[in-house]
Amino acid sequence: MKGIAGKVFSLAGENAPAAGCTISTSLSETGRYAISCFSLAAGTDIGSELYEHPKIWLLLEGQAEALAGGKAAGLKAGDLFLTPVGNPVGIRSAEGAVYLEISLKSPARVNPVLRPGAAAHITEILPLQPGRIVNLDLVASPSLKFALMSFGAGTGLSEHAAPGDALVLALSGEGLIGYEGEKHPIRAGENFKFAAGGRHSVGAPSGFQMALLLELP
Repeated sequence: MKGIAGKVFSLAGENAPAAGCTISTSLSETGRYAISCFSLAAGTDIGSELYEHPKIWLLLEGQAEALAGGKAAGLKAGDLFLTPVGNPVGIRSAEGAVYLEISLKSPARVNPVLRPGAAAHITEILPLQPGRIVNLDLVASPSLKFALMSFGAGTGLSEHAAPGDALVLALSGEGLIGYEGEKHPIRAGENFKFAAGGRHSVGAPSGFQMALLLELP
C-alpha cells in the first residue's frame, strides 16, 4: 500500500479537489482488489457505470450523492456506500468531496449491514460503548480485511504487529497510536499507516471510532 508508515497524515488533504476536475489516485492494486482515493471538485461527477464487482465507498471529506437505481443517496464524511453489481451507479458532488474506494475483484464476504445502493453511517451501524472495544468486519477475504472499530474512553489494544500493510482512518473522536516506540495523537479525518510487521498499539483517551484496512499476504 502506498504511503509512508509511522506518521499521521490526511488522505483528504493529500488528494484535495482541483477546480473542475475529478481525480483518482491508486493506493494499492492486485488481481484480488484495488484501493483508490477519488476527489470530486464542486459541480463534478463520475457518470453511471455498470460494475462487475462490488465497490465500497467511504466518504472522507465534503458531501456527495451516490446515484443508483434512479435514486440519490446523500453521503457525508464517515458515510459508507456499497455499489450494486450489474446496475448503473455513479457519484456527484455539488460542493466537492474526497472518498476512498475499495474495489473487490475476487470473492469476499461483505457484511449485510451494508446494503447495495444504500448509504450507511458509522454512528448507525457501530455502537460506542463505555469500557468496551467493538469490532465490525465489513469485508473479509483471504487477501483483505476492512473493519470498523470503536473504543470506549480508556480502552485500547496492546502492542502487536500485522502480517501486511494496514491503514487507519480516524472517523470520530481522538485516539492515540503507538508505533515502533513513539506515540502519535490522531483525530477524526486523519490517517495512519502501519507497515507489515510494524509494532503498534491503539488507545482511546476519549471515545474513538475508526476504520481499519488491512492487506493480507
